[in-house]
Amino acid sequence: MDRVDPRHAELLADTDPADLGRRVRTIRSAQGLTLAAAAGSGMSVAHLSRIETGQRRATTKALHHLASTLDVPVEQLLGDVTPREADEIRLMLDYAELSLESGQFQDAATHVESALERLESVQLDLLHERARFLSARVAETLGDADTAILGLERMVDDPKVTGLMRIRGGIALSRIYRESGDLGRAIDSGERILNQLSDWGLDACDEAVQLSVTIAAAYAERGDAGHAVRVCRAAIERAETLGSPTARASAYWNTSALQADRGDISAAVQLAERALALLGEGRDARNLARLRTELGRLQLALDPPAVEDARHNLEQAAEELAWSSASPVDRSYTQIGLARAFLLSGDLAGCRELVEGVLALSDGGAPLAEAEALALQGQLNVAEGAMAEAAESYQQAVLRLSAAGVDQGAAQLWFDLAGLLDGVGLSDAARDAYRRAAASTGLRARMRAPSRVLV
Repeated sequence: MDRVDPRHAELLADTDPADLGRRVRTIRSAQGLTLAAAAGSGMSVAHLSRIETGQRRATTKALHHLASTLDVPVEQLLGDVTPREADEIRLMLDYAELSLESGQFQDAATHVESALERLESVQLDLLHERARFLSARVAETLGDADTAILGLERMVDDPKVTGLMRIRGGIALSRIYRESGDLGRAIDSGERILNQLSDWGLDACDEAVQLSVTIAAAYAERGDAGHAVRVCRAAIERAETLGSPTARASAYWNTSALQADRGDISAAVQLAERALALLGEGRDARNLARLRTELGRLQLALDPPAVEDARHNLEQAAEELAWSSASPVDRSYTQIGLARAFLLSGDLAGCRELVEGVLALSDGGAPLAEAEALALQGQLNVAEGAMAEAAESYQQAVLRLSAAGVDQGAAQLWFDLAGLLDGVGLSDAARDAYRRAAASTGLRARMRAPSRVLV
């Protein structure tokens, strides 16, 4: 056995057994290891359990054994900081997370930056991972998707980061890529993490299911509905085996979206309602609000629309998103859904206020949401008899969609916009929109008119 570093013995003597036990338990849980796996052959499970609960002080021999089985430096178990310093940094991150979830984004940014500064001079890897992840989430909520992506890419590619945190980073990264329209990277980045889950021993956790359905959503938007369905079915089977409300809610939610894409709105509503009931058992305010938004928008797509039910869900979602870590894209789609409910119920003033709010909120960062808002603005203008203004709104929507790229979401908007353009007499623009809708779904003309023969 290598000679024991005297500094380790000194730090161990000054370390509170409860703090050491908490660090051991956190690292073990993050790696998905059981007590037996972490104890290995050199320690009994009962002994490790007592160390984790702070009931027994670890010896230097036990400390080095645990560092070996957990594959972390001894200094990481010891913290190499005083318990008070570690608690102060942990508290900063707790405040940052609370601020993020309550919509206080600048406060969250301040707390994360302070924690990262403190972590530069101490070795607390798990807290550093958490700080990096929260920093990326803050950037996303402040509308800086590029900074968020760069931070998350570094995290998921860093072999020193624990597997569980790399999965969480992969989920966020895939989602941000999808929302920005980069479906290829949304799929590739997610599958790169997915393919490593078995190696990490983390293929049976909530985050594994969430990652799978996040990738499925990108496949669906790209138009590969068949593969998306298969991924979601496998995720549902895994979620039911886990029995986790969060995992099951994720699987039902994404399957609901696929049913909606297939045109079976009634089945989509039922699945979304089931997901909402399951997700309501947890504390994920942001995703709960996003699911309420999705359910409300689906209820407006029923024939006939369930306007009052939709309005109730969308108003509740708007309230929850106002103090959650929602991105501008999340808030935009909720407001668009609520504006559509107002239009259907005859509240034209309320509809206009919400549409204008979406356009101000997005400010070029969410072209699909802006295109949908402009199309709704055009419908509002038609309802008020302002046909010239309606045509202008529809043409602005065309410009936004032209900048959005090709994907399944854009295809549906092009198709809807084509009918609206035709309704205000812009026949050429309507025909072009229909062609763009077909192109976005991958359709191309296979038969051409014969060339004219000169005689």
